[in-house]
Amino acid sequence: MRYTGRVEYADERKIRPRNKRYYRVLHWPLWIWVFFLAPGPLTFSLFAHGFDRANSIWLAIVLIGTGTALIFGQAPGCEPKPYILRFDEDRPNPLYRRVCYTFAWNAVLNFALLNLAGLIYATITGTWIMKQLYQYAYLPLCILILLLGALGLLPRVGRSTKGEGTERRYFYGSVWAAVIAQTVLLILWKAMPASLASTQTGSAIKLAIYAATLAAVGYAAWSGKLPRTRPIMPGELMVD
Repeated sequence: MRYTGRVEYADERKIRPRNKRYYRVLHWPLWIWVFFLAPGPLTFSLFAHGFDRANSIWLAIVLIGTGTALIFGQAPGCEPKPYILRFDEDRPNPLYRRVCYTFAWNAVLNFALLNLAGLIYATITGTWIMKQLYQYAYLPLCILILLLGALGLLPRVGRSTKGEGTERRYFYGSVWAAVIAQTVLLILWKAMPASLASTQTGSAIKLAIYAATLAAVGYAAWSGKLPRTRPIMPGELMVD
């Protein structure tokens, strides 16, 4: 689908020589969340049964790892100064950016797809298999996403930052869609009466609302109506 929304130009963007401390610190929770979600079955257990000892141990490991990355500027947004100054520059993409964004893609795609698959199955059969999905399907899908990231086949994880001005909109658009849709789904899961939620009708309602939210937010992102979803173009050259 051809993009017809608004764009930004790289030469019109203000270049900041350094990242402020609060800016770096505010990025820390994002990467805590990304890596805390990495063990999918453990995350499923958290939402199903609450915080337990295993969650606490893993959270401590993530806090130490991401905190160390923050101190040494080895996480996107946590650097002392921005790595990408011009979004059309052909620069090597550092390993830490490729690793962080690959795991971010896993957090965005894996949970969204498994929840969608679980809702479809429950709507058709009337049986919930979410635990089985996270137990048996999460890891293969995670390995596939990590492999795609290692090969540089996902936006923002290539060997060069050349396409950053366009690729960032795919990433942030996916984040907007997945986070908003799954938040709506969580609210439905908590608010829907148990007598309805456990039926095929209830599953169909949740599926319809979840899919519609994904589509609506995805379209808004594609149209550049959400923050960081407009393509950044190199600029215009006038010759007479």
